[in-house]
Amino acid sequence: MAFAAKLALPLVVLTYFGVAAGSYPGLKMNRATIALVGAVAMVAFNIMTPATAMQAVDPNTLVLLFAMMVVSAHLRLAGFFDWVSQWLANHTHSPRRLLVYIIVAAGVLAALVLNDTVVVAFTPLVLTLTERLERDPLPYLMGLAAAANIGSTATITGNPQNILIGQSSGIGYVDFLVTLGPVAIVGLALAWVIIVIVYRAEFSRPWAAVGAQTAGAEINAWQMQKCLVVIGLMLAAFLLGAPIALAAIVAAAVLLISRRTDPDDVFGHIDWPLLVFFTGLFVVTGALDATHLSDALFTALAPLAGGGVAALTLVAAALSNLISNVPAVLLFRSVVPQLANPRLAWLTLAMASTLAGNLTLLGSVANLIVAETARGHGVRLSFREYLRAGVPITVATLAVGIGWLSSIH
Repeated sequence: MAFAAKLALPLVVLTYFGVAAGSYPGLKMNRATIALVGAVAMVAFNIMTPATAMQAVDPNTLVLLFAMMVVSAHLRLAGFFDWVSQWLANHTHSPRRLLVYIIVAAGVLAALVLNDTVVVAFTPLVLTLTERLERDPLPYLMGLAAAANIGSTATITGNPQNILIGQSSGIGYVDFLVTLGPVAIVGLALAWVIIVIVYRAEFSRPWAAVGAQTAGAEINAWQMQKCLVVIGLMLAAFLLGAPIALAAIVAAAVLLISRRTDPDDVFGHIDWPLLVFFTGLFVVTGALDATHLSDALFTALAPLAGGGVAALTLVAAALSNLISNVPAVLLFRSVVPQLANPRLAWLTLAMASTLAGNLTLLGSVANLIVAETARGHGVRLSFREYLRAGVPITVATLAVGIGWLSSIH
């Protein structure tokens, strides 16, 4: 067992290195498979028993994540995102207004459902719309990615790391929303201003009336109504203080009771690799507790994490861009409860790890989805191009987050 304990740290480091890089040289492995192999290694090398590994997995987080994916899948299948795109096209009369609509739509929807789902659905629509309007797609794609990240800051269900924080911290849905909602609102406004300034040539170019309006979107009216009613009841349950994971999975189950929607279509939209990724990382980071390496981690991170909102924000933002935001949050999970003000630390971690995702193209999965989808349509959103607006947006929004959380505490 002593040898196994010594082996734990190299395995954790190797797993996190692979997660940060996204793959290992010469191997066809992604973040999900790397996390899974790391988890299996912890049990295979007797660092953790199978029972201990199972205990390290947080079922509430996985249930909530899966439930929100099911809800989002039903919205997509009902044509909700196509309907939103149609509305945008039919009510757009200037490039600045188009950017406003994209940012508001992406930001609000990312707060209600997972941000990755929003960009998956919206990126092709933004590309089609900008092509029809003969506009440069890059500023609008930047607005979509940035807004999806910023908007998701507002709620526990906005993104995977917030789901993890919500389940680990016990902070209520309303408390989370009231505290971080203002940061998201101001952040969305700042993103609009910065993108207009960075891409001033695009927004000073005349607007050509070239048939922006689109034909009616293909909408399943009954399915759409059912989705909106169920989501409304789910949000009401959140606001009334019901257990978030339970309310979400009940909503998902109700949506799955259908005579018209094929469950295979729904499950085809579930991000199974993300669920595997979470499960594997739970076990890998659980090994830190099982071998008491978390004590050393606390000793290293506590002075930084306990140095106030600004210090924790900088550390969390740096780690989120080095190893990705979900692994960064998992590393802090054993540290935060021991701090003087765990609630403030959790909220700071949620704010910083999410807003830091706008720093680079690799900062969040949402950014990569936008870039890869755009590339498939012949539009190149490069790493360097992303930095033009990504860096000032991140700096400005993190400054707002630091100022707000510091002022209210």
